[in-house]
Formats: sequence, C-alpha cells, structure tokens
Amino acid sequence: MPQLEHIEVIEKRLWGAADNLRANSTYASNEYFLPVMGLVFLRYAYSRYLSVKDAIEANLPTRGGKKRALTKEDFSQKNAIYLRPNAQFDYLVALPDSEDRAKAVIAAMESIETDYESLRGALPKSEYQELDNDVLGQLLRTLNPDELKQVSGDVFGRIYEYFLTQFADDKAHDDGEFFTPVSLVSLIAHVLEPDCGTVLDPACGSGGMFVQSARTVEEQGQHPTEQLTFRGIEKNATTIRLARMNLAVHGLEGDIRQAITYYEDPHELLGKADYVMANPPFNVDEIDADKIKTDPRLPFGLPGVNKENKVSNGNYVWISYFYGYLNETGRAGFVMSSQASSAGGSEAEVRRKLVETGDVEAMIAIRSNFFYTRTVPCELWFLNRARPEAHRDKVLMIDARNIYRQVTRKIYDFSPEHEKNILAIVHLYRGETERFRDLVFNYLQSILEEGHACFEINDGETIHPLPDFLNALTQLHDLFAPSLKTLPKNGQNTETLAEYDKVRTAFPEAIEQFRTAITETAPNTSADLNKQVAEFASLIEISRNLSEHTDSLYKLAIRITDICETSSTTNNRTDITRARRTADETRQVAIEQLKQVNYFYQQAQWLIRRFPEAKLCDVEGLVKLVDRAEIEANDWSLTPGRYVGVAPEEEDENFDFAETLREIHEELDELNVEAVSLAATIKRNFEALI
Repeated sequence: MPQLEHIEVIEKRLWGAADNLRANSTYASNEYFLPVMGLVFLRYAYSRYLSVKDAIEANLPTRGGKKRALTKEDFSQKNAIYLRPNAQFDYLVALPDSEDRAKAVIAAMESIETDYESLRGALPKSEYQELDNDVLGQLLRTLNPDELKQVSGDVFGRIYEYFLTQFADDKAHDDGEFFTPVSLVSLIAHVLEPDCGTVLDPACGSGGMFVQSARTVEEQGQHPTEQLTFRGIEKNATTIRLARMNLAVHGLEGDIRQAITYYEDPHELLGKADYVMANPPFNVDEIDADKIKTDPRLPFGLPGVNKENKVSNGNYVWISYFYGYLNETGRAGFVMSSQASSAGGSEAEVRRKLVETGDVEAMIAIRSNFFYTRTVPCELWFLNRARPEAHRDKVLMIDARNIYRQVTRKIYDFSPEHEKNILAIVHLYRGETERFRDLVFNYLQSILEEGHACFEINDGETIHPLPDFLNALTQLHDLFAPSLKTLPKNGQNTETLAEYDKVRTAFPEAIEQFRTAITETAPNTSADLNKQVAEFASLIEISRNLSEHTDSLYKLAIRITDICETSSTTNNRTDITRARRTADETRQVAIEQLKQVNYFYQQAQWLIRRFPEAKLCDVEGLVKLVDRAEIEANDWSLTPGRYVGVAPEEEDENFDFAETLREIHEELDELNVEAVSLAATIKRNFEALI
C-alpha cells in the first residue's frame, strides 16, 4: 500500500493517463476539466466510505437479530460521505459497454446531492453527457488502480489538489486564477496557525486556504470542523463548485457565496473575522470608485482614482478590506503583488496608515514563477491585531527569494523543509525557541532514519538499497568473471582491473563503516545545538564518501563488462544486459537514499549557521527586524529586499554535474517535442488559410 509521502508517482501516473485520454479525444481542457474533477471527487468519497464502513457496521445496534441499516449520520460522524449502492465507484467501473455510463454517473451525483445539502448544485452532471461512453469508461478505470483501492490517509485529497494544480497549469478554467500553489497556502496557514473561530477568504478560488487551515488544526490534535468555521466569497460559479467539492473531499464544509467582493459583503463580517486568508487578483484597475468610496471596509480611505473614476490599482482595496474584516484580535495572511509593498502616491499613504496601526507583523518576499498563471514575484503579508506591545513598532522582513526548488522548467515551489525553515525564523521572532530547537533535532533524527533506510525501506514492499546494489554488482561480476580469466595479465586494461578489484574489495567494509556510524550517532536534546550538529559531521562525511564509492564501483564494473564483452566471445550477453540494468537501477536507489542523509544535514546546518544561538538576529540577504523609524525613512516601503541586503553567494555542496546535464537534455527533449507540436499547429493553421 503506498504511503502518503510517496504518492507523487501515483499522482503523475493518474494525471498522465487522464490527460492522455483528453489528448486523444476531441475535448478541450476546459471541457474535460469539471467531469474529471467530479470523478476524482467521487473516487475519493468511495475511498473514505470503504475506510470507515466496517467500523461503523461493527458498532450498529441490533434489533431482532438484525442490524439497522447504514445512515448518512453514521458516516458524517467519521468525516465521510454516505454513498448509496449506485453511487459507489466499483459499481460504475463495472458497468458494461452496453450501459449508458453518463446516465449512471449523473444518477450517482444526484443521489449524493440529495443526501448532502452543502453539495447541491456543486457536482458536475450534465457535463458527462458530452463525453463518449468509451472515454468515460476508460476514465473511470484510470481512476481506479489496484494500489488505491485500500489506500489510507488523505491520499485522494492530495490527488484532488494535484489535479487542480495540473488543470491550473493548463489554464483549463478561469485562466488558472482559481488555484493558489499549495506551498504558499501552507506557509500562510502555518504562520497564522488558526486554532478556532471564523476563517474568511474573500477571494476563495478552489478553497485551498480552508483546506490548509484545517490541516494545521489537525496537526494540533484538534478536529477542524469543531474548531473552525469557513466563509468564502467567489465571483465565478464554476469555481465555487470546485471549492465545495474540495472541502467535501477533505471532510469539510463551508459557506461560500457568489459575489464580487469589491462591491459586496454577503457574510457581513466587517470587524468580525478571526482570520482572513486570501490570494486576490493583482493590480486590478477596473474597480468603480463611486461604488466603494463610502465602504466601511476601507478604514484608511480610498486609494488613488484615475480620470475614468476607477481605482488606479485594486491592491490596496484588497489590503484595506482584509484589515477591515478582522476583529480586535484577528490575524490575516495573504498573497500580494510585489509592486504593492513599495507603491507610491495615495497607495503609500494607505500603507503609512496601516503601518502606524502597529498591526503589520511580517512580510515574506517570494521569487517569480511560483504561480501557474503569473510569472511575477509576489509577497506574503501578515497582519496581527493582537501583537505584543514590544513588537508593535517593528516588522519582520524575510527575503525568501533565494529559497526554492524547481518543479518544472517554468515552475518553482517550496519543499516541506523550506517551509519549515522559514517558519523557524517566525518562531524565533515570536520567542518560541523550543520550536526552533525541536526542528533542528528533528532534522538530526531524520538523518539517522534516512541512514537506516539505506539498509531497509518498507513501503508496501521491502527494499534494501545498499545491500541490493551490492548483490546486483555481485551478480554482474559473476557473469563476466569467466571472461576476466581470459584477459592478458599485463594488458592495456591492467590498471582498470586493479582499481576495480581494490574498490570492489573495499566496498563491503565502507558499507559497514557507515552502518556503525549510524548506530553510534544519536542526538541529545539537552545538549548544545551547535555541538550536536557538529557531531554528525563525521557521519555525513562517511555517507558522502560511500555515495562516491557506490558510483565509482558501478562505473568501473561497467567498464570491466565492456572490456570483457569486446575481448572475448560470450554466450550470456542477454543475462549481462539484464544484470547491468539491475545494477544501474539499484545504484540510483542507493545514491538517492544516501543523498537524503546529506539533505537533512544541510537543513540543520542552514538553520545553525544563520542562528547559532537559537535567537533571532539579522542575517544578510535573509531577515531583519525593522523598526518603524527605518520604514518611515524608506518611504514606508514594506519590501523585504530593501532592508535585508544581498545574500552572500554560497557554494552548492550538493551540485551534481551529471544530473544537471541529464536535466538539460530532458529539457531539450521537452522543447523539441513542443517545437514539433507548434510546427504542426502552424502548418494546419496555414493550410486552413489557403
């Protein structure tokens, strides 16, 4: 059974299969979008249904020797959806080609909407009538692979989010504006840490802010539906359907209303929200100034108005609204265009008033290309109306533009550790030293866990990365060993053979040295952090040497294999080819696992080098706690880069030239495929013209 942390491969495979069906049909992305998301929702609902059904049945009361029937209420208590027999995914998958699948899927959706008022009108129905019966059958089977039939955890919640991500990248709906990258939403939620009360998203899109808020509550050991109330505003009716499905997929409910937030406040939450979270449209210049000039959600007045009586830029309308919604202890976290933090004119005046409230807590700068639809950089703003008095004239400035990982050629995001490291800075700012220390010790513990995983990983099937590689090399050696005996003793390959024998003989000892180092190293939570991290240095050095040793031994073995095959006639070429492939596969697994050991050491080092005393301090190019006087001297700018300076260049210890070269070739292949596709499109368009 796949674990949640290893679901990425399944996500990509499911998406690839679903997208392939679309590519080989007459449907455009926007036509395929809702039907696919509806089926992902239905598949997840069935997974949740199965995961709790047995436990519910075991506790049903009995009358006259018969257990009472299952009810909707039984499943609601378990954060699951009750599914009638005709709405269960296996029933739909098993339908023969002679059956009208669209009619059956529509009936399934209608039965769920009948039982759940919150989903009424949200689930796609008529859209399935546009899909070919065979395509729909293939799609149902695609979303029902064997490894997901007994899946546990929030795997389908993850898959739902992954499909949203991919459709956003395709701009399949609303130009992709409905989706905020998960890593940014997660960072906002973890900085705010909502624990109870009302969460408002005035531009809620597909509901990601609500989902991540719920996860933070679950991490605290609480039940989100008991602690949080979700309220959303969204202008697009289709996006509201997505959001309602997204909430249901995660066992949540919320009140999401269709309205244009600039002019309407359907929830009437002025001054009442405990938390405001949002990713609004950037730089909108079509807001009617007359309609909002007396709006009570503008506590700092109307930003600049142009000759057409439109607000010149809507960024500060949004910022003012977010502040206006907060109650006296409320907190807000939102995404905003990087232009807003240093904008001049009337916008600077609004910003000055906001800063003077003392409620601007933190600013985090994000590099470009985090969004699927915007290439521009952005910033995360955090407001807190209940800040300690000692912090009220200061703003925490974090420049995270140098913190990222590359997801695709065009898109970047944060790794989970990137997010934790940024949060660690916020924790130090808030005086939560123990959380910082705990994170460092967790990284040290992860080093040991990843080290042990070099010998055994149990992930549905058990693999042994280093022993498996050693066994694969031994099998390859045994296959070409007879040919070795035929090679001349003092030939041109003598040095290569000697080096191979030396490295092969030393390799088992190197593995045991690594195993011993793991066993003898252990973090001590009461010890000095710097000393603890330093004590792991020898283990890391051994792991790096072992990684190089693994790669070197494989390359030498392949060279010897080539020498043997060209120097003698052999009858086992097929076996040798298979053994080479196995050796390469196990080598890659072993080296990737060894890299994980080094990776977590780098995370601990990143924190300790910058904050050696586990206290917040200014770090060039990363963070600075800026007082109001300095902000005023800089035209009330809230741009982190203006204060933190430029980060010194660092050598990337983990740079892999061979891997980088492979990535360049892969990117070139992608560009070549794209070029062929574009050329074909141009040719068709040209032929249509003539």
